[in-house]
Amino acid sequence: MILVPVIGLVLGALVGSFLATVLLRWPAGRSALAGRSHCDACDRALGPADLVPLLSFAWHRGRCRTCRAPIDRTHLAVEIIAAAIGGFAFAAASPPAALAWAVLGWGLLLLAAFDWRYFWLSDMLTLSLAALGLILGQVIHAAPLVDRLIGAAAGYGVLWLVARAYRSLRHREGMGGGDPKLLAAIGAWLGWQALPFVLLAASSLGLLLAAIASARGRPMSATTALPLGTLLCLAALPGWFGARALGIG
Repeated sequence: MILVPVIGLVLGALVGSFLATVLLRWPAGRSALAGRSHCDACDRALGPADLVPLLSFAWHRGRCRTCRAPIDRTHLAVEIIAAAIGGFAFAAASPPAALAWAVLGWGLLLLAAFDWRYFWLSDMLTLSLAALGLILGQVIHAAPLVDRLIGAAAGYGVLWLVARAYRSLRHREGMGGGDPKLLAAIGAWLGWQALPFVLLAASSLGLLLAAIASARGRPMSATTALPLGTLLCLAALPGWFGARALGIG
């Protein structure tokens, strides 16, 4: 039934609009919840016609209709990706499971964007996603509760040990404190069986990113920072599918 994926697309676009607002305002110390939405350039309060996800951006050609200042393209990108997540989820699963899968996808999207832009993973977001995984993981049937509890503990423990070992050997920090909590959240949703595949996929993406940077004349060094959290978010579902394809979990 085509109506169900369309509902997912619309819901995803609405969620994406909120996620983009959080992404842009939170690091600047501004609330995404308090007060009316406004133009960041001229501070004009936005009306309903300005707030329709995707359509308002296209209708006003990506600019504020009052001051004509360009709207941050982050809004458009996040709304498109969030809509795609919702559409795919509702096309692939029954509504309760689809909503749970979409929540996971939207959470990973926000965390990936935060780490990519700011190299920052908020404890509020990672721990909330972990708690939701333990609650909603049963709905998506990704793994039994005991496997997800082990996954949360193992996900945190593995990267925590890696970070401690790196600091002991190199005498400097090599990993942010949010990365172990993010892997714990992924384990809480998908189970411990998926974690080796998630780490393998994230490592492969990191090597690809380094190769692309080198090809563009920006060779990587031992001190070059990579957004591990973003790589883990991108690798989460491919890692789980890989484990399932091999009959693990």
